[in-house]
Amino acid sequence: MEAAPRKSVLIAHLVLLGVALIYGASFLIAKSAMQGAVPPRAFIQFRVTGAALLFWMLFPFSGNDRLKSIPRKDVLRLLICAAFGVTANQLFFFEGLKITTPVNASIMMVSGPIAVLIVGALLVKERITTDKLIGILLGAFGAFWLIYSGNQFDLSGLFSNDVSRGNVFVLINATCYATYLVLVKPLMSKYNALFVIRWVFTFGVFLVLPFGGPQIPEIPWELWNGPIIGSVVFVILGTTFLTYLGNIIALKTLHPATVGAYIYLQPLVASILSFFFGGEQWSIHMLFGGAAIFLGVYFVSFYGRKRNA
Repeated sequence: MEAAPRKSVLIAHLVLLGVALIYGASFLIAKSAMQGAVPPRAFIQFRVTGAALLFWMLFPFSGNDRLKSIPRKDVLRLLICAAFGVTANQLFFFEGLKITTPVNASIMMVSGPIAVLIVGALLVKERITTDKLIGILLGAFGAFWLIYSGNQFDLSGLFSNDVSRGNVFVLINATCYATYLVLVKPLMSKYNALFVIRWVFTFGVFLVLPFGGPQIPEIPWELWNGPIIGSVVFVILGTTFLTYLGNIIALKTLHPATVGAYIYLQPLVASILSFFFGGEQWSIHMLFGGAAIFLGVYFVSFYGRKRNA
């Protein structure tokens, strides 16, 4: 296969850097919007509905695939992808982000590659090597340490503490998204990527509605000011719509492993922004748990490939 032009590779990396910056900033921006002005499940309804409408605006660029012409089993897979990749994923993320810290949430999200490996082994029988098993154990230890330290090292009532419970929710969110990635991969290779994403979000609008719809009348609209409106627009347009488009653009030129590696910038971006704008301070326990997760991801994603190269 002919190597991609250097300019295309550079553009792809710049796009991924932009995606990482958007994701990192969203942890702080979304949390600030949920401090009384936007209930988390209503926020999800806005995000999913807004993104679905934006993806429908790209209908002319989504190829010739039509929902009524694809096999029923693929329609069912699209629905399942929406359940994991939009509904459960977003519900647990926003509920978790509401009660944990932006930096904690971003660190927990880095466990995503480990979750992908575990889900892949369970659903598509992907082989787990010794290196990957070490990575899984390290990542699990790091995640547990963050949850445990968030509860002041007290096992009693571990999940009644807000920070610990929020970390667990974000971890479940990462697992749901990992399930979505494993399930959606065959669809992405079979159909136009914009077609797949459009219908995943369209189904997601209706799957989220029973959870997000009832919270919309509870929104205190009188609290909505410029920054709150800007936060909602940022999450819909930036964190959802532009990031999905950015990943599609990058995947045309770069290897999926390279695209996935940019997730590791999210905690760095979230930490820097939280220090300067969110008043958050690092602790040695966050550093210790985060290091274990990063080391685990290294073993899962890179170590075996590099050693066998």
